[in-house]
Amino acid sequence: MPAWPKSIIMFGASALTARMAMRLRRSDSEGRAQSRAYRSLIRRLGTTTYWRAAGIRPAMSYEEFRRGVAPRTYDSLSSAIARTEAGEADVLWPGCTRLFAASSGTSNGESRRLPVSVEMLKHFRAGCRDSLLYYTARRGQAGVLRGRHLFLTGSTALHAIGDGPPHRAFAGEWPAIAALNLPRWAESDLYEPGAAIGALTDWPAKLDAIITRTSDRDISLIAGMPPWVLNFTETLRTKRTAAGRPIESLAALWPNLECLVHGGMAVGPYQNELRAALGPNVNFHEIFAAAEGIFAAQDGPANAGLRIMANLGIFFEFLPFSEYDEHRLESLGDKAVTLRDVKPGVDYVLLLTTPAGLARYVIGDIVRFTSTRPPRLHYIGRTSLQLAAFGERVLEKDVTDALLAVCGRHRWTIVNFHVAPLLGTDLTGQTRGRHEWWVELKPGTVETPTGPQMAVELDLELQRLHREYAVRRGSGRIEAPTVRLVMPGVFRHWMRYHKRIGGQYKIARCRGDRVVADELAQITKFARD
Repeated sequence: MPAWPKSIIMFGASALTARMAMRLRRSDSEGRAQSRAYRSLIRRLGTTTYWRAAGIRPAMSYEEFRRGVAPRTYDSLSSAIARTEAGEADVLWPGCTRLFAASSGTSNGESRRLPVSVEMLKHFRAGCRDSLLYYTARRGQAGVLRGRHLFLTGSTALHAIGDGPPHRAFAGEWPAIAALNLPRWAESDLYEPGAAIGALTDWPAKLDAIITRTSDRDISLIAGMPPWVLNFTETLRTKRTAAGRPIESLAALWPNLECLVHGGMAVGPYQNELRAALGPNVNFHEIFAAAEGIFAAQDGPANAGLRIMANLGIFFEFLPFSEYDEHRLESLGDKAVTLRDVKPGVDYVLLLTTPAGLARYVIGDIVRFTSTRPPRLHYIGRTSLQLAAFGERVLEKDVTDALLAVCGRHRWTIVNFHVAPLLGTDLTGQTRGRHEWWVELKPGTVETPTGPQMAVELDLELQRLHREYAVRRGSGRIEAPTVRLVMPGVFRHWMRYHKRIGGQYKIARCRGDRVVADELAQITKFARD
């Protein structure tokens, strides 16, 4: 198929941008879209063996669904997914599912294989299109389509399972899954680094191949998690242009670079380094997505939250985090609410019903709405990754915001960090202790940080941000925190030891146990208090 002229692509993109801008100005369309999604999904789910046995009928009302179908985790669906992967038809979704996405969880790194139906591929394709149009609509022009778009992702290779028809897609993040199924015009006119390089699993070799292929191309957009972009930049600085000059920054290499699409983790800790690497004119565009789907995208200022993408075929429910208990999910179904009934400022566990055959699926993400008309939210953490040893329920966003505030005051740059409980008991046997922060800062700051100084400021900042932490600090249940300032490279050493360099891996910002903290202690050899 011949490549389309850029003029035709730009004309179409401009028309779609104008249409998206009109749609985003309507603040009441998401509820109707969710009703349509529910009816379409329930009709298909009710024909499958697993969901019929679970009580789903093709015409059941939402209230019947809400009260009669329990939320489910990956573990509760794993046997049905295994049957689907073995080639059995009509288990979770009508027909045979031939593709599977491998998603790596932050909490333990164990891979989860998720079905990707034909309808789910359509969802990813539409989600990639719309998330880009959210950007062009808020910018008021589609100039980013003039150049090529570089996806820094994990492997996108397809591998056959045995001699049968099913296949597995090793693609943990949404850009990788979408890259497997781009329209031909997008693959030829936009997508980098191409299918062959996208399939590489060796991260350093992949970076070298990307640089070789794209250094003389007109890149206008980069998509990837912030650490990958910085890792790519570090590798780039070791190379030289065809004229023999060192490559100082992405902006110098690609003068038309306009947009960084990021997601999967808070960009705040990397903001300064990313700005230095990308240049002053590159815009940041945040997406909330996973191997299970594309959920929300930025349609305005970053602090306004991400707008729910309600018309892409996924049905969303929200279970108040205050009610959440993984061990009694079967009794919590009627506690969930739809998009019409969410409230700003309340923390919710996200439940998904998808065209891949997942129903009321607990993805493990926690969100907080900033507004309801239109519905915008922030990702604030994971159900499995929280500090709750003292009943405080502190989440990833809480510790990240506290550290960003402290470092912002002193112009310290965060490289990486992790927070864990440090437990003890008092004379009555009650659990007491403190939070232990492991922090790596970029060297070379004007003001030298110290652990005790940072501990005092983090304590006060977290009390300001988080009521339950403040209550427990006031009662003495939680003692003042400890901060371990580690030498440069400690976190990278930990990542390399666990073979988590590149791909879709990242370190947990906080955990309720000491698995990561104790391993960091072995590396750093801090004296115990």
